[in-house]
Amino acid sequence: METTSIKEEAKRLVDKLPEEFTWDDLMHEIYVRQTVEAGLNDSKAGRTTDVEQIREKFGLSK
Repeated sequence: METTSIKEEAKRLVDKLPEEFTWDDLMHEIYVRQTVEAGLNDSKAGRTTDVEQIREKFGLSK
């Protein structure tokens, strides 16, 4: 699997945005990307909780 540098990923992210984007748009995209990557890393490392356990803990129905 080929790794891509953060700089290359940032360029790709900017290229995906519409021509007239704002700094807030860019920061939002970076935040979403970073959050998704963190979640995937947590999942791979086994740092997750089963949804059924969460439902039970907070008394939520299915």
